[in-house]
Amino acid sequence: MSKIGIFGGTFDPIHHGHLITAQSVKEIRNLDKIIFIPTYISPHKTNVKTSSPDDRLNMIKISIEGVDFFEVSDYEIKKHDVSYTVDTLREFKKHYDEIELIIGYDNIFKFYTWKEPDEIMKLARVIVLKRKSSQPVEFIDKYVEQATFVQTRGIEISATDIRHRVHQGLPIHYLVPKEVEKYILEHKLYTEEI
Repeated sequence: MSKIGIFGGTFDPIHHGHLITAQSVKEIRNLDKIIFIPTYISPHKTNVKTSSPDDRLNMIKISIEGVDFFEVSDYEIKKHDVSYTVDTLREFKKHYDEIELIIGYDNIFKFYTWKEPDEIMKLARVIVLKRKSSQPVEFIDKYVEQATFVQTRGIEISATDIRHRVHQGLPIHYLVPKEVEKYILEHKLYTEEI
């Protein structure tokens, strides 16, 4: 069986920062593939309005088309409920021996608030994305100690900034793949008040 990376998130929208980071982690960690898993509802963002799950899923699909080491799963979207990482990992563990869970730098410091964090650590190796701008580790708990920190080649792009730019009628060239930009404009995403 293969060694995979799971990259979960809202992806509203997916952008070049996500894609470059995922490719970098795949290479650094010698993974067979990365599976993007858009959340239906993030447990840490239950009051945040997002684009429809289908729109977010479609944007990922078109952004990774033709890249054989990237996949997208609609597992969490099909559940139509709050997306808990531990539940997703249990499902994917049925199909894959080695799973590496890719999370953002800030997430490891509140990892103890996640549902069943100890079980997550048993099901997957937690890979923490560290960027040049990341602050030194000041807070250490057992989760920080068990995590693997990876310095990525990622670029700092904010999905929130992209949404604001679209809302203000500003260009988003170079922030998202062309196909995603076209999708956003054709489907009139992010045009309402944010």
